[in-house]
Amino acid sequence: MVEHLRIRDMTADDVDAVAAIRTRGWQAAYAGLMPQTYLDGLDPAEDAEQRRALFAAAPPEVVNLVAERDGGLVGWAAFGPARGQDGGPQRPPGGELYALYLPPEHIGTGIGHALMDACLLRAAQQGFRSLCLWVLKGNVRARRFYERAGFLADGAEDTYEVDGTPVPEVRYQRPLTPAG
Repeated sequence: MVEHLRIRDMTADDVDAVAAIRTRGWQAAYAGLMPQTYLDGLDPAEDAEQRRALFAAAPPEVVNLVAERDGGLVGWAAFGPARGQDGGPQRPPGGELYALYLPPEHIGTGIGHALMDACLLRAAQQGFRSLCLWVLKGNVRARRFYERAGFLADGAEDTYEVDGTPVPEVRYQRPLTPAG
């Protein structure tokens, strides 16, 4: 299914399609892990408004990539500097995979792997020595995907609330090979 797939930088014209991918991705991936009423209430138009503002304000080291096939978007990923990391001279610069989503019908087709490979390459080219990500603790399918991509849980955990329900996350890390 990755034939005729093109991975490219996201543009402002892609925001509405990315918002639809993201909201559908949340609804499929987080069913049973977050309150269903919250997931059912996700609105692609509202998400597009937020995405548009984030995209316009993103510094150049934040990269948004889309997977395109036959003129339509079939995936989105974003990475940049790790949040909460000082990046000072004592610590090598680390990046964070902020998001990687596909429409549910495209999961298992190789598109996610192609997007991940593009993110790993671009992050290394930007000089990141490692990449981390946060994933819901109960999202077994995503955790297996990240583990197959070389990420390992590093023991860090955090919990946030969605409509009063605790949602635990675990952090994964992966070293990057310097891009030559």
